[in-house]
Amino acid sequence: MAGMSQRSPVAIKDRMIVKEPTVVIENVQPLIDGGRYPVKVIAGDSLRIEADIFKDGHDRVSALLKWRRVGDVAWSQTAMTPLENDRWEGVMTLPENAIYEFTIEAWGDTFFSWQEEFRKKFQAGVSPLQSEILEGAAIVEQAGKLAAEPADQARLAEIAALMRQSTPEEVHAIAHRPELEALMTVWADRRFSTELTPYPRVVADREAARFAAWYEFFPRSAEGLPDRGSTFRDCLGRIDDARAMGFDVIYFPPIHPIGYTARKGRNNSVTCEPGDPGVPYAIGNRFQKCPNGGGHKDVAPELGTLKDFEWLVRQIRKRGMEVALDFALNCSPDHPYVHEHPEWFFTRPDGTIKYAENPPKKYEDVYPLNYWCENWRELWDELTSIILFWVERGVKIFRVDNPHTKPVAFWEYLIGKVQEKHPDVIFLSEAFTRPKMMKVLAKAGFTQSYTYFTWRNHKQEIIDYFTELTQTEMVHYFRGNLWPNTPDILPYYLQTGGRPAFMVRAVLAATLSSVYGIYSGFELCENTPVPGREEYLDSEKYQFKGRDWNAEGNIKDYITRINRIRRENRALQEYANLRFYHAENPNILFFGKMTASRDNIILVAVNLDPFHRHSSFVHVPLHEFGWMENETYQVHDLLTDERYIWNGSKNYVELDPHHTPAHIFRVRRWIARENDFDYYQ
Repeated sequence: MAGMSQRSPVAIKDRMIVKEPTVVIENVQPLIDGGRYPVKVIAGDSLRIEADIFKDGHDRVSALLKWRRVGDVAWSQTAMTPLENDRWEGVMTLPENAIYEFTIEAWGDTFFSWQEEFRKKFQAGVSPLQSEILEGAAIVEQAGKLAAEPADQARLAEIAALMRQSTPEEVHAIAHRPELEALMTVWADRRFSTELTPYPRVVADREAARFAAWYEFFPRSAEGLPDRGSTFRDCLGRIDDARAMGFDVIYFPPIHPIGYTARKGRNNSVTCEPGDPGVPYAIGNRFQKCPNGGGHKDVAPELGTLKDFEWLVRQIRKRGMEVALDFALNCSPDHPYVHEHPEWFFTRPDGTIKYAENPPKKYEDVYPLNYWCENWRELWDELTSIILFWVERGVKIFRVDNPHTKPVAFWEYLIGKVQEKHPDVIFLSEAFTRPKMMKVLAKAGFTQSYTYFTWRNHKQEIIDYFTELTQTEMVHYFRGNLWPNTPDILPYYLQTGGRPAFMVRAVLAATLSSVYGIYSGFELCENTPVPGREEYLDSEKYQFKGRDWNAEGNIKDYITRINRIRRENRALQEYANLRFYHAENPNILFFGKMTASRDNIILVAVNLDPFHRHSSFVHVPLHEFGWMENETYQVHDLLTDERYIWNGSKNYVELDPHHTPAHIFRVRRWIARENDFDYYQ
């Protein structure tokens, strides 16, 4: 098992040290890269740990799964259960939002090995058994010496004395008394036990890490005015609208001062006209009057003050929502870091600071940081302090811009430092990049991750991708936060599919994952692109955006229903329970989620073609529900409130993208009662 070792720890009482392992413990699962990175769960969840555990000879083996919060001394523990072929399992519950560590301790169990040997000899009529009786009594007596409770010490000594005076028939009975078995389990002789070390870690995140609905908007566009910007104090209307639609996280792009130098104009023009607000991602302006120098610890004066922002955070919290901030490590040429710490940046041979490029694109308004500069630790600590600054002002969620362009080691350092003090802080990785980089960022600490969902439009690619996300090792460290659009991305599917495409993608994003988000304008079905590109024309990244938030053709009611369905059905609040089922039409995607107790079963059928009506037979996995193949049951479409009676596994759906592009069925079993049908939930 790469990255892990085994040791035989110091004994409880006589400090006996065994330098070599006495039991083999290997193939521990789940274990991310041999324990290099932590497994992720949600506080209150149970985590099943499996391992191969065995030893030489025929001795019985016992094993404990032990866990504790990092920094605590005492372990919680539970006995592990043998499965087959030396495979064992144990389940631990992690009640708090904290970082835990766990280990497995195993040993050759002298008592139960003796008990089994004595039983075989006794039943075979072997005689005499006096030596075996004395051996068993000595084992029980030794347990009494190891016991920490005086009452148990006395009882074990009493049983040992009784065994020495008993016949083989009586000893056989004594050896199988539940009382003695319980005492010998509690006070087992573990002086020669073997334990995993170092201890693998588990991060237990809070519930919002797994279940949330995000709504992104630019505060300066809150009122939808085309000729001037809004302030923090003008945002409540947009926030209340998002809350009415059922969103619970309000995500703001960067709110910091914007530089003057090389400021971009409308549609990313290199010419900035008077009145153009600039790109919020060109962060920093030391020439504006800001209390903290005009960098990442300030807000743009045109949005208001830090006190205005703190007021807005309180208002959002009063509404039962949270704020997420964009953590974009971009510095404009006017950022105070450029003036105070030019050594933190890349320098050209002529002494000038290098601006960002993605050839042939040039970003003259942004200077990238050099994370491996000579005093890189000072830089890392300063950037970590930015997160802590905003945490102190009530922000506990951060969407991180382009983390794949910064060192993975940096993120492991920053996230570790922050969550050491504030384990409730959530980090979302916005890394649309190579799969392995996306994965290692999640392993290194990111709570959630953007995904390729934005470009997965066809049935088989959706099935393949989400099967990988939810049914492989990735489920233990990677949580996909699904976005059908972003300020940077207007996919071709939305450009060409019209209103039905937006409805389809809303259903998919909200049900394939338990956490998803939309960028404002999605509810209005905005889809005017830069010709030939997956970008918005007249993007509000570069200008004020005029909008009618209740424009005709919007899908606000549809999104509201989807979010209400998510809140009312626990199956949709889980991430790893996604399963795909067979639909005979390649344009119909059919999948489901259910709770472990099967008291909440959801089936979803979606027409992936935004232009044409499609029908299909779909195959319901009644065996997964624990039902008979000829079962009669009701499917209640929670989107339309229509109810259908289905029988057996094969049933029919028909979906018109212009009216009913999808079904979200709540499945209820039917029972006959007094010659009528009734159903239970």
